[in-house]
Amino acid sequence: MEHRSLLENVYKHIALTDSERELFLSLLRKRKLARKTKVLAQGQLCDSISFVDSGALRAFYLDVSGRESTIMFAVRDWWVTDMYCFINTLPAMLTIETIEDSIVYQLKKDDLEQLYRSVPQFERFFRILMQNAYIREQLRVVQNLSMTAEERYNIFIKKYPEVANKVKQKQIASYLGITAEFLSMIKRKKSETLN
Repeated sequence: MEHRSLLENVYKHIALTDSERELFLSLLRKRKLARKTKVLAQGQLCDSISFVDSGALRAFYLDVSGRESTIMFAVRDWWVTDMYCFINTLPAMLTIETIEDSIVYQLKKDDLEQLYRSVPQFERFFRILMQNAYIREQLRVVQNLSMTAEERYNIFIKKYPEVANKVKQKQIASYLGITAEFLSMIKRKKSETLN
């Protein structure tokens, strides 16, 4: 079934009738994306949210000096957008790019608003997604304040095991808030401990 993982994601939180399901699916845009494709570019109007059906994406901020800071990774079964800009229909602060060939389903903000009116339980669904995203980000901030870089790296490896081998070390380091050189030291130390 083409939309199987997407519908399984939705059914974790809400039930839909056949007609509600068909309306939801009709509002989605399926995109097959090659590696390094920008789903959203910093400065572009952020007017959609994406469900990752396969592959992996990275959201990052590019500062005026050209330095990238990875904000999040999105893997299969995750939703991703620049949430602040999506909610407020603003130009994106973040760039979202595929790490590998990916398939995403995109939902435009106007279509989401239509969905809220036509199928009110989607308000519950997206409220749960927002709550979970907020909790993840709060925990990440607390971890950054209270844990060592090595502890944060270990959490990253557990949370994103399939991503760790697909991205550049500097992208993982920027997500952890450390330099790539320091991450190399952590990995070397971890490797020596295992041997």
